[in-house]
Parts: sequence; C-alpha cells; structure tokens
Amino acid sequence: LQLVESGGGLVQPGGSLRLSCAASGLTLDYYAIGWFRQAPGKERERVSCISSSGGSINYADSVKGRFTISRDNAKNTVYLQMNSLKLEDTAVYYCAARGFQCYSGGYIASVADFGSWGQGTQVTVSS
Repeated sequence: LQLVESGGGLVQPGGSLRLSCAASGLTLDYYAIGWFRQAPGKERERVSCISSSGGSINYADSVKGRFTISRDNAKNTVYLQMNSLKLEDTAVYYCAARGFQCYSGGYIASVADFGSWGQGTQVTVSS
C-alpha cells in the first residue's frame, strides 16, 4: 500500500485548504486512515482519523470544528478539509493507514499504530 498526500501550500490565517491522500497498490476499503502533522522541532501528532467504513471519526481537540475528514473509497482517496486555518496549523501533514479501525486496544490509535505512511505535504499558514 502506497499513500501520496497532496494539496498543501501557503495560505493566510483564516483560509482553507483541502488535503488529499491517494492510495495505490491496494484498495483502501479495509484501512482506517489517519492524518498527522509535524511542525519543526515538535513531535508528530494526530490530527484526525476515519475508519474503513467511514462510520467512526475522531479529531484532535485543536482542530475540532475546523477540520473535516472524509473518504471516497471508489476513488481510493481520503480528504482533510481544513478551514479557519491558524498560524499554529503550519506543519508537514502526513496520512497513514492501519487495519479497519482508528482505535487500538480501546484507545485512539497513535503514530506507532499506523504502518503505511505517505511522504507528507507542507502546509504553511502565514500572513
């Protein structure tokens, strides 16, 4: 399974971007997809996750109400719509896959629980 992110760029505070995570090699039907981000000098952090069916979604508190994750299994693609962007959203954004669910052992799956990763796409929020 190979994942490729796209859609990053430079945007002003308050602006919007839509990131895409396109898969090849295998169908995404059996994979939960997570979005993560890593700012310079900081650890990679979870942003959002959507289960293989789309029936289970979670968001980090820092993006709730501003970001929306969705998936189109027919296109083998997962999206992250980012609205009301803030300076602190600046980071490299990665998508990653794990089997079926966004939970591991009863907890929200973390970085270590995801196996396949994309190369990342840069999002810069700046005035």
